[in-house]
Amino acid sequence: MALIMDTIKKIYHSIGLSRLIISLFLIFLFIMVVVVGMDLNLAISDSLHRVGRNGLFVLAMMFSIACGAGLNFGLPIGMVCGLLGGILSMEFGLRGFTGLFTAFAIAVPLAIAAGYLYGKSLNKVKGSEMMVGNYLAFSIVSLFSIVWFFFPSKNPRIVLPLIGYGVRPTVTIDDYYSKVLDDFLAIRINEDLVIPTGLFLLFIFGCIWAHFFFKTKTGISMECCGTNPRFAEMIGINVDKMRVLGTVISTVLSAIGIIVYAQSFGFYQMYTAPLMMAFPAIAAILIGGATPLKAKISHVIIGTVLFQSILTLATPVASAAIDAGNLSEIFRVIISNGIILFALTKIRRDATT
Repeated sequence: MALIMDTIKKIYHSIGLSRLIISLFLIFLFIMVVVVGMDLNLAISDSLHRVGRNGLFVLAMMFSIACGAGLNFGLPIGMVCGLLGGILSMEFGLRGFTGLFTAFAIAVPLAIAAGYLYGKSLNKVKGSEMMVGNYLAFSIVSLFSIVWFFFPSKNPRIVLPLIGYGVRPTVTIDDYYSKVLDDFLAIRINEDLVIPTGLFLLFIFGCIWAHFFFKTKTGISMECCGTNPRFAEMIGINVDKMRVLGTVISTVLSAIGIIVYAQSFGFYQMYTAPLMMAFPAIAAILIGGATPLKAKISHVIIGTVLFQSILTLATPVASAAIDAGNLSEIFRVIISNGIILFALTKIRRDATT
């Protein structure tokens, strides 16, 4: 009996209270899907798609933490670069994987430049990175709202009607590269349950690349800077350089991530749409077990699965259980922000596995 209790305690301490509560809540939601008569296959399929399209955002957060810059509230800076790459790819009339990879090719250099400047800025305000990153993100998104309004597009799918210039608030990409990753090698179990293989392959590739990156000398140095910057300086590591590199990688991943996100939905949302998109990624990696000082790939995967699955299931379950009209948007806001608040209140300085 004592052995069983010790095993339970070890499992509890390895999982952590936050992940345990969220995991139990997710199990409860899956049970409620069956109880209220919803399609379980469709719920699982929607959860898988949502995990795949949001995974790169959470992975981007890991590099920001690893380099010592903390939680990256400036993730929308990279997203703006991705949106610009996607719009230019459409402007060139490119379709399919050609259009998708062209969007990547345009967005990545822009994100490298933006990430470099962003990293340099964070080095000037050490100790206040998260607050400054948040303000910078809000400023850049607002600035690009002006850019989108005066963008000289000739594509009728992009341009604002009547005035003949600018970008629409929502740009559909149905005839360009909508769902090309979702449908790539997709596994259809039945009519409702579809596994988006392409999305997961890209996410898994990113996680594998990150795993091997942190086995290299540069990756180990970066993690050392995030864990103990004073010790890193003592052994000759250029802490500022590592912080800039981590910020650049995080910005690039967020730029690629917004293109992947948009192709999965089938449209780009412009103007102020990216403004709050850093918060779900922050909540996901914290729920996964990360802290502002340490993050692992396991935290990225677990957090993405838990957070995105709950967001997928909670709203329809609540709407089906409470027959009070169309309250889905109210439920979505309450649940999503409630989970984000829960994650932020559970930030601990000690790393969990």
